[in-house]
Amino acid sequence: MTGTAMAEAGMAGSGASRGADAAALYRLMAWLSPAYPVGAFSHSHGLEWEVEAGNVCDAQGLSRWIGDILRHGGGRQDAILLAATWRAIRGGDAAGLAMIAELAAALSPSRERRTETLSQGRAFALATEAAWPAGVGEDPADLAYPVAVGLAAARHGIALEPALVAYLHAFAANLVSAGVRLVPLGQTDGQRAIARLEPVVAAVAAEAMAADLEVIGGCALLADIASMRHETQYTRLFRT
Repeated sequence: MTGTAMAEAGMAGSGASRGADAAALYRLMAWLSPAYPVGAFSHSHGLEWEVEAGNVCDAQGLSRWIGDILRHGGGRQDAILLAATWRAIRGGDAAGLAMIAELAAALSPSRERRTETLSQGRAFALATEAAWPAGVGEDPADLAYPVAVGLAAARHGIALEPALVAYLHAFAANLVSAGVRLVPLGQTDGQRAIARLEPVVAAVAAEAMAADLEVIGGCALLADIASMRHETQYTRLFRT
């Protein structure tokens, strides 16, 4: 092969790679957009109780609360489940996938958190299968949200790292949006909170890339208690 032919082949390969990356980015942006019909806007992950109790009352408090959940609570747990699901699909491990799906549903610390993850997982699987068919809707009905996203990413050939970062960004952004409405805060404060959480999202995604299910778990106990308290909260805007 001549030098020109090799260069042309390399450019063609690079173009194909860029095309695949662009398609993956497009799908992640669509799937994890606030407009995707999973009902994320109706869930606050217990934040509504934290605001009523006076534990979150400004932008700094909101950032700290979400950061703790990402590092030590549901965010980290979801990231590890998503990564485990992705690996099970890529490795053709059907038994492992079934175990991960069962574990993800069982790990919810309250009835409301179980409703939150299963309802969003089911909605995500149905919407994704309708628009981007890849067999996601053929899986068990009770799919936790991170399991459903991990399935879709793996079956569409999307790399694990960007899938994790996109999922965690959406997780954080949804809670920031809830905080903007509940505290209340201005939109600029909301964007500052998202900016402050960028290194946290990166660190949690990196941890999940290297983690296995043996290290799953959390210690964001006040957030778990808040989700339980929310069940009996007198006035509520959010389902959880």
